Amino acid sequence: MPTKPLTIAVLGATGMVGSRVIIEAVSRGHRVLALSRKATGGDADVIPVPVDAHDPQALREALTGSAALPVPDAVVVAVRTDPVDRTFLVETTRTVLDIAAELKIRVLVVGGAGALRSPGTPGLLVADDLAYVPEELRPVAAAGVAQLRAAQAHGHGDWAYLSPPALLRPGARTGRYRRGTDTLLTAADGRSWISAEDLAVAVVDELGSPGPDRHVTVVHREWDEPLAA
Repeated sequence: MPTKPLTIAVLGATGMVGSRVIIEAVSRGHRVLALSRKATGGDADVIPVPVDAHDPQALREALTGSAALPVPDAVVVAVRTDPVDRTFLVETTRTVLDIAAELKIRVLVVGGAGALRSPGTPGLLVADDLAYVPEELRPVAAAGVAQLRAAQAHGHGDWAYLSPPALLRPGARTGRYRRGTDTLLTAADGRSWISAEDLAVAVVDELGSPGPDRHVTVVHREWDEPLAA
């Protein structure tokens, strides 16, 4: 059953994930507030909102509505930094959760695979598993874990953290993915991967039909694979 049209704020609108979430959301009839340092638009259903995510007050002004901007129904946090800035990720996530708690709106954080449990050793996080995260990428993975912990410690009651699989890159939109919870998934070919386009499908699905789980993940699914993890 189609979900009702939503107004979705996407923080990190020009990034690999954020830009594809916007395309997917608009294709389903949703309206988008595209939040980024460099405003981006080009579609009647996309409202560009120039905002520096490092500025909590600017974020608040962008999300709390005005004569020009509606209050969103949900916020997607899809920010990344290169090099990784753990403090920025954590503080920005907290700021969005603070604002969302006041407005009573949903938050979906697109985080990292490092926060998932390793499939071979359930007590081990992917961030600490050298089979998935080489030493040079551990700071990036650790930042994603800290981002999840910040959400878990927050008092807002309506949020989810979506971890991609180990490999996320641009590709085809197939609309096929398998959903899991807090453990890394692998596809039929043995790899843990998904296209950014299909991750965007999962993001918009999760906003339209929220599940009970706070931490979820997805992986590419072939047409004859079951949906269940």
